[in-house]
Amino acid sequence: MKIVEKFKALPDKIRAIPKKLSDKLAGAKEILTQGNGKVTASMLVMGLGQLIYKQWVKGAMFAFIQIAFIVYFVLTGATDLFGFFTLGTREGNAWYGVEGDNSVVRLIMGILAIMIIVLYAAIYVSNVKDVYRTQCAVDTLKKPVGFKQEAAALLDKSFHKTALALPVIGVCVFSILPIVFMILIAFTNYGGDIVPPALVDWVGFANFGKILSLGQFAPTFFKIFGWNMLWAVLATALNYFAGLGLALLLNKKCVKGKAIWRAFPILAYAIPGFITLLGFKFMFSYGGPINYYIQQGGGEAVGFLGLDAKWSARFIGLAVNAWISIPSTMLLATGILSNVNTDLYEAARVDGASSWKQFIKITLPYVLFATTPVLISQFIGNFNNFGIFYFLRGGLYADGYFLASDTDLLINWLYNMSIDNNYYSIGAAISLVIFVITSIISLTVYVLSPSYKQEETFR
Repeated sequence: MKIVEKFKALPDKIRAIPKKLSDKLAGAKEILTQGNGKVTASMLVMGLGQLIYKQWVKGAMFAFIQIAFIVYFVLTGATDLFGFFTLGTREGNAWYGVEGDNSVVRLIMGILAIMIIVLYAAIYVSNVKDVYRTQCAVDTLKKPVGFKQEAAALLDKSFHKTALALPVIGVCVFSILPIVFMILIAFTNYGGDIVPPALVDWVGFANFGKILSLGQFAPTFFKIFGWNMLWAVLATALNYFAGLGLALLLNKKCVKGKAIWRAFPILAYAIPGFITLLGFKFMFSYGGPINYYIQQGGGEAVGFLGLDAKWSARFIGLAVNAWISIPSTMLLATGILSNVNTDLYEAARVDGASSWKQFIKITLPYVLFATTPVLISQFIGNFNNFGIFYFLRGGLYADGYFLASDTDLLINWLYNMSIDNNYYSIGAAISLVIFVITSIISLTVYVLSPSYKQEETFR
């Protein structure tokens, strides 16, 4: 329920942003108007105010950080920052032995330079706040907090900062930087014939215009998007209600050997998904067992997953995805149903409610309330389910589609465009479109769900 609490608090946090900004501006104004000469000295030279207050260690550390930043900025930071905006100015020529600028490296190093500048700005602000706190302590005849006390606090009250310092740096370098890089690639012409040593350039929103309105990209995008939405809704609904129905069935007292019946779906869930997909691909192939028995019966082999097999391949994908996903939903629903208050059903039976009414009015609302965040995550997972059709029909390109087949999802098309055909910028733009679509749908569904609007109902 922590996820539910976080989502519920999101609107309040958004409304509190203006007040937080106002408080921070008021704090900055206070420092600027009431800070003494020592505060001004630290504004000009980091650590100078601390040194004047005879806080030697802190002053030396801040001064060293500023010197290190200046050296970095002079040696490479300024060039990296300039390269971020230009993406290189000299094109390489292997024939004449000219080593040009690598635009992709320029972009990555530029992002890193911006992150370092932001980090330096945060340390600079911390330096000014620190010397102002020292001024306030001295003005009120209190002893300023020394370096030893602050170091001890980092191992005690502020230990969370010490413990999270390295992980945060790692997340910035290995997670945030690649994500920002991927986002920015969507606004360049990187891909196709324009790859290093050729110079890449910024093109703004041109790639999104190509996807939504131009020639070969737009028709394919809208066809795949329509199928992608239909697939996500059907797959999520099928997996969810089939898993819930299976859990309800196995919870019946009249069912014997429940442990055995539950074992079969769990075995399917335990086998790696790609192995299951490859197994089904073989089963429905021209030389597979299904076509073997069809031919033995006098019929002709059927291309269930062939190039012209549009809806049969789609239905097979839905069935295979259900085979893989229903067990997890069944296990989740089984645990939730075990906590339903049985008195509600007893009261409903006394009032003459049918089994269907009990399901609609008691079971389904309770399960939906508890599983809405999971249901949203399943929808996002199905919307971006790369493996299903990649392993069933990967590598097929259908007529009327640009580098895609009639069963490909947007994530598959993105892969075909980027990895197989070097349309990196278009692929990055598609990934941003996917992010926007899934974010809007997820937040809208959650805000309209009972988990958000009726939190107190099932407490």
